[in-house]
Amino acid sequence: MKQSGERVTRADVARMAGVSETVVSYVINNNRYVAKEKRARVEAAVLALNYRPNNVARALKGKNSNQILFIADQITNEYFSRIVSEMDKYAYQAGYLISLCANRNTPEFVSQVISRQYDGIIISSTSFPTEYIFDFSSAGIPVVLFKHRRRENLPENVAVLASGLYTGARACVRHLIEKGKKNIIYIDRISRHGNRSTEEDLRLSGFMDEMRASGFEITEWSTVAGCHNEDELTEAVVKRLKDGPVVDGIYGRNDMVACIAMNAAIGLGYRVPEDLGVIGFDNSSISRFCSPKLTTMEMQREEISKTAISMILDMVNGRKPDNAEFETRLIEREST
Repeated sequence: MKQSGERVTRADVARMAGVSETVVSYVINNNRYVAKEKRARVEAAVLALNYRPNNVARALKGKNSNQILFIADQITNEYFSRIVSEMDKYAYQAGYLISLCANRNTPEFVSQVISRQYDGIIISSTSFPTEYIFDFSSAGIPVVLFKHRRRENLPENVAVLASGLYTGARACVRHLIEKGKKNIIYIDRISRHGNRSTEEDLRLSGFMDEMRASGFEITEWSTVAGCHNEDELTEAVVKRLKDGPVVDGIYGRNDMVACIAMNAAIGLGYRVPEDLGVIGFDNSSISRFCSPKLTTMEMQREEISKTAISMILDMVNGRKPDNAEFETRLIEREST
């Protein structure tokens, strides 16, 4: 009799079902014919013993581990949690589990990931180095890359999913301009390392390209960036509004920074949207509950999630999927 906490083995299942371990293997992997009566006995023993195959051991033997890793910059971000929740639903239906992991940006992190024998990796990270994507590819791991910035010379066996960040950013700026705003600034991400986005970043480059296309100049005053936390961002926005050229429009790269900037402006006496139009990105819950309610750009989360899982499963099964691209949708609320 197994003691509490001991791992149930394939031999235990075989013993209870009165069959060989080979027959148990055939039933679990569903790769050989097994007589109906024997199969029923094995399935009943699996349920009775709560047997779970050792996926790591299976991976080491060249079999799938049935696990997919999702790497993100900020795993506490609502956008990522909702994407993972949707992906988990479709992955589970296909017999896979999703693991969420924050990007560490170190060779040791890459080695750790490779050693765990994931069947596929989905990367949604602005800062993840391209060289590490090559490392995953060289290890034979299928990779689906969410397109957050422009990258050159990706491995051939990496599939790319564009969620509409660049076109959505341009649409955000156009919306503010259509509302009569001419002096628009960009609020960059909060980074615990104080990192600033470059023009490779699709949300920032979309802002810059639409401003230039509309005849507006980009200067050192056009962006607020390099902030380590929410308080620092509030201080930076207040300083920009007090000390810099006039501002009548704010585009935040996500809803959180847009709301922080809007509250800072309201604290200085700005009326939103009369004096200052504000728009965010992601359609997160904060956009509906801040005051005034925030105009934002929504991505097709469910379809993006479903497609990402479909792409990675195609690659696991030896098929290279076409790259995918999605459009965004403007949700106009009180802030514009």
